[in-house]
Amino acid sequence: MRPANGFLSALSADDYEAIRPYLRTVDLPHDTVLVETGEVLTRAYFPHRGVISLVVKLAKGEHVHVAMIGRDSLLGTLSTMGDACALNTAIVLVAGVASVMDLDRLRIAADQSGTLRTSLTRHGLAVFAQVQQTAGCNAAHSVESRLSRCLLHTHDLSGDTRLLLTQEAMAQMIGARRNSVSLVANTLQQADFIHYSRGHIQITNLDGLRQTACECYATVKAQYDRLLGVR
Repeated sequence: MRPANGFLSALSADDYEAIRPYLRTVDLPHDTVLVETGEVLTRAYFPHRGVISLVVKLAKGEHVHVAMIGRDSLLGTLSTMGDACALNTAIVLVAGVASVMDLDRLRIAADQSGTLRTSLTRHGLAVFAQVQQTAGCNAAHSVESRLSRCLLHTHDLSGDTRLLLTQEAMAQMIGARRNSVSLVANTLQQADFIHYSRGHIQITNLDGLRQTACECYATVKAQYDRLLGVR
């Protein structure tokens, strides 16, 4: 039985068998740094549960979230096709479990299989599409719509309506100040879309969040559907 990860489940039997002997399962504890910007990424991560946040660290200490990777994809797509030096920091946003394998092994398998290379390329494009949309969203849309988008996306990637997200983490996700996040989270709670207490979020109304979220949630989802067909 294959692990509960969209990338692995979508592989052909031959491609999966080529990497299966090298897969092992690891926990993804909350706030674990998987790789820092400029470091060489040595392992590919295929989450079954949990969410990995890709973060840009700025000179004054700010952390800006640019994309998320969850149970539908993997961390390490671009590193298999070129420079293994990480372009951003990868931090576990929501704790979970993942399959991992040495990146060199995945690179060798991709060199030997055109279909595996194509799958890796499409997953890389999907993450790039998310990065682009996040940049536009944070520049143009309201804090409320951005937070709703990120909560929906985190739910989709983790498969859970219960999320452990501090105000600081949410502020990084949407490029906003913590006090703005506090006000908006309270607004969403008063609308009965979420229940929020001390970093614990229970999503209680997905449809309500979808109505509040900006267009970027549907846009990213459509791009993933087109490129991957796994969401």
